[in-house]
Amino acid sequence: MAAAHELEPVLLSTFLAVLDAGRVSAAARTLHLSQPAVTAQLRKLEEALGTSLFLRSVHGVTPTEAGLRFAEHARGVRRALEDAVAAVAKTSEPGGELLVGASTTIAAHVLPSLLAGFRATHRDVTLRVRVGNTEQVVDDVRSGRAPFGLVEGHARAAGVRLEPFLDDEIIVVVGRDSSFVVRKAKDLESVPLLVREPGSGTRAVVERALAKAGVKRRSIRDRDVELASTEAILGGAVAGLGAAFVSRVSARAHLAAGLVREVPGLDLVVRRTFRWALPAGALSGTAAKFYAYAQRSRPV
Repeated sequence: MAAAHELEPVLLSTFLAVLDAGRVSAAARTLHLSQPAVTAQLRKLEEALGTSLFLRSVHGVTPTEAGLRFAEHARGVRRALEDAVAAVAKTSEPGGELLVGASTTIAAHVLPSLLAGFRATHRDVTLRVRVGNTEQVVDDVRSGRAPFGLVEGHARAAGVRLEPFLDDEIIVVVGRDSSFVVRKAKDLESVPLLVREPGSGTRAVVERALAKAGVKRRSIRDRDVELASTEAILGGAVAGLGAAFVSRVSARAHLAAGLVREVPGLDLVVRRTFRWALPAGALSGTAAKFYAYAQRSRPV
C-alpha cells in the first residue's frame, strides 16, 4: 500500500467523480477526460491502495466496502483542499487591512501620498499606520506586530531584512529671524541643537555625521532640546530655540513659507536612505500589493 503523501489529489477527484456519477463514461464527461484516462486513474489508485474500490458491471460501477470507507475520507480531503485554496485566495484579495509600520518622518511626509495613491485603486482596504521611531518599527516587524515597515537610519537589523527605498538628505535649518551664527560645521559646537530622542533614525545619522566632521559635542548638552517628532523640532526652530537637523522632505513646507531658512555652505553632508523593514519570509496579500505599488510610485 502506498503512503498517504504518494496519493495524487487528482486521483481522489477522479474517484469521487466516478462514485457520484455511477458510471465511468459519465464521470469522464464531467472531468473532460477520455474514458480510458479515467479507467487508468482508477486502476492506479486501486493499485496504490492495494484493494478494489468498485465492482464493475454492464450497469455501471458500485463501490465496495473499502470504496465506501475511502469515500468518507476522500471527501474530507477535498473539503480541506478547497478550504486551503479559499484561505490563500482571501489573503490575496485587495480588500482587508493594510498595517504599515513607519518612523515619524516617513509617516508624516512620505507615506501619506503613497497611501492615497494605493487607496485610489484599493478602496475596500482599511489603512492603519503604526508610528514609532526606527528602533520601535524594526522591533514591531521582528516580533510580528507589523507585517512590514519603512524606517530611516539603519543599515542592518537582526532578524529583519532592510532594503533601500528612497534617498534623503538631512539639512540644518534655523528660524527665519534667528540670531545664531552658523557658517561652518564647527560652529555647531556652540549652538543649541534641537534633537530627536534616542532610537530615532534621524538622531543616529546626525550624531555619526557630527563625529565624522570632528564636531565635539556630548550626545545631549544642557542647552540642547530633545523633542519627540520632526514637527516639534521644526516648531522649535521657528521659535528660535536652536538649530535643527531635519529631513529636507519634512522641511519643504516650512522653507516654502519662509518660517525657517536653510543654513548653506556647511562643510557637512548628511545623507541617508529610507529603507523597507521586511520580515524574513515573503510578504503576502495586501502587504505584498502595497509594497509592489510603492516600489513603482516612489516620491521624487
